[in-house]
Amino acid sequence: MTIDEASRRYGVPLDILKEYEKLGLCPAVKKVMGTWQYDDSDLEKLSLIMTLHDVGFSTGEVETYMRLVEDGQGRDYKLLSMLDQKRTAALDEIHFREKQLDRLDYLRHKIRKKIEEQ
Repeated sequence: MTIDEASRRYGVPLDILKEYEKLGLCPAVKKVMGTWQYDDSDLEKLSLIMTLHDVGFSTGEVETYMRLVEDGQGRDYKLLSMLDQKRTAALDEIHFREKQLDRLDYLRHKIRKKIEEQ
């Protein structure tokens, strides 16, 4: 399957597919007549890359993660550590946003109370 076919079939933006090719994260992808050809294992890896992007991994972090996946044995603790760090950062962001909402709600409450008193 070509890059355009993969993009259309799986709804993957071309820039992500091109990044995938550029990083060389899947040696199994073959170039036939000047175009990359994707197989099912490539698409599984691409799905993982998209998930990593979706949860906030930078391009460099994705590359590191995928290289660890490719290396295999003994890398699970490093992979888990990377995911744990990203999870902690996401929770920190959630808590920060919750505090913002509390402050906004307090200000809204004060104004509504003032309106009711008029």
